[in-house]
Amino acid sequence: MRKFFGLLLFVALAACAAQAQEKGVDHQNARIRDQGSDRAPGQNGAKQDTGTGRGFDFGRGRTPVEPPVPNPYRFTVRRDVVLRAAEELMRELKLVLDTAVSKPDEGVLISQPYRFVKGAVVALTELNRYAEVPQDNVGGWTQGRYTLVVEVRAVDGTTTSVAVNARVEGRTDGAAGAEWISLRSNGIAEQDFIKALVEKITGGAPAPQP
Repeated sequence: MRKFFGLLLFVALAACAAQAQEKGVDHQNARIRDQGSDRAPGQNGAKQDTGTGRGFDFGRGRTPVEPPVPNPYRFTVRRDVVLRAAEELMRELKLVLDTAVSKPDEGVLISQPYRFVKGAVVALTELNRYAEVPQDNVGGWTQGRYTLVVEVRAVDGTTTSVAVNARVEGRTDGAAGAEWISLRSNGIAEQDFIKALVEKITGGAPAPQP
């Protein structure tokens, strides 16, 4: 009887080992394959985008920084077409043309002050976006505004030059009362207007210019 049970146990163990061999991983064969392929820990062969041998790829996947748009910008379009497009764009951007100081016949368009931020919590952040705020005066700002001056000049019969300048001001509300302080523009307001004007006239992004 003992021999019978011993034989039965041996057969059961052999069956389990065979089943595990079929469903499991043959680690011995895996080691042989690794050695035969001349693989080393951390090496990826021709695949260099992960692990050792990847190299440096700083900036990969980041959006490239766009080069600044020339200011003045030249259009291969007649002056009257560009001037009309600039006036329309001002209206679209909620910029009110100051008719008292603008000279459309001479190609000079000046907007009324456009308030782009109001509120002490966000005023400094938005002012830093459009202007260079003095480091010795970073507190107390409550509002920000800018005035755009657009000059449209004919270079020849088919080429027109557009120059844009922004007069940025920040408002402080202190014990002495409210005061608007002139700040130096960092060019963002000008760039935004020129880019929008280029897209409006050409239907595409600004092209590199010599």
